[in-house]
Amino acid sequence: MLKITIVGAGSWGTALGKVLAEKGFEINLLARRKEVVEAINSLKENPYYLPGISLPENIKAIFDPEEALYRAELVIWAIPSHTLEKNLKNLKPYLKNVQLHLSGIKGIDIETGKTPLTILKDALGENKLYFVLGGPSFALEVAKGLPTAVVVAGPERKETAKVQEILAWKYFRVYRSYDPVGVELAGALKNVIAIASGICDGLKLGLNARASLITRGLIEIIKLGTRLGGKLETFYGLAGLGDLVLTCTGALSRNYQVGLKLGEGKALSEVLKEVKQVAEGVKTVSVIKDLAEKLCVSLPICEEVHNIIYKGENPKNSLQRLLSRSLKEEFEEI
Repeated sequence: MLKITIVGAGSWGTALGKVLAEKGFEINLLARRKEVVEAINSLKENPYYLPGISLPENIKAIFDPEEALYRAELVIWAIPSHTLEKNLKNLKPYLKNVQLHLSGIKGIDIETGKTPLTILKDALGENKLYFVLGGPSFALEVAKGLPTAVVVAGPERKETAKVQEILAWKYFRVYRSYDPVGVELAGALKNVIAIASGICDGLKLGLNARASLITRGLIEIIKLGTRLGGKLETFYGLAGLGDLVLTCTGALSRNYQVGLKLGEGKALSEVLKEVKQVAEGVKTVSVIKDLAEKLCVSLPICEEVHNIIYKGENPKNSLQRLLSRSLKEEFEEI
């Protein structure tokens, strides 16, 4: 029986654990809060992140990293991007014998500008196998067993197919890709556009405006993502367009909720208290702005999200700037 450790017992880590436990794997959830550990083990439920969802008996929550990672054959990372480096420093002594690592993180570290995959490789070395999970996958719907299609990306060899088989389940369809860079960037960049979509709805601009924003947001993702090494087709797939549509239209999206409340006129500090869980796009947009300037890539939507979040710009002023930009061909910038 494959032993899998999931680092992170939030909604996403717990949902993935449920899928894999249903397949019969032995699942350890490494949690940072003792009350979460106690609740999962005693109630077989995670009332803090997925209340009302029953968990299989073969999921065990653990507070001690040495115990959680002992003899693990696959480690799945399901924590906020800005905590990954710190976690790796603490967990590295227990990861020496783990060859397979799967990142389920959709963000970019704000301090270093590195993607999770790069952080993992820098910390653990190039002699291990690394994979990225992407696609439209709200944790609550996965946990409920609703049909979901995702993509796992890794090296061009049989190991990617192996991880694909490990993850796939009757309601959890997994495609494979050989573009981990593109899948990872798509997952991070779409969070910023989701904030913009929420702002659009908060301003009550209508469905026409939201559809246009999502489409132009995809153009921005493609422009920066391909410059950073992602393959064009990846951004039209599940990790790109699929996840973008979900997070820009679904009320379960934390990034969308942040944007919605900003569009309604609330202050960022108030919004973050209300949303509670981490909205990766708030931090990611700062990294994206720096990368765009460095690479001389024009990303007007991302720039205005940055202005609203970090400069306190009125969303209506941002809207006016976007609408008054010079006219151009639709695809001239790609």
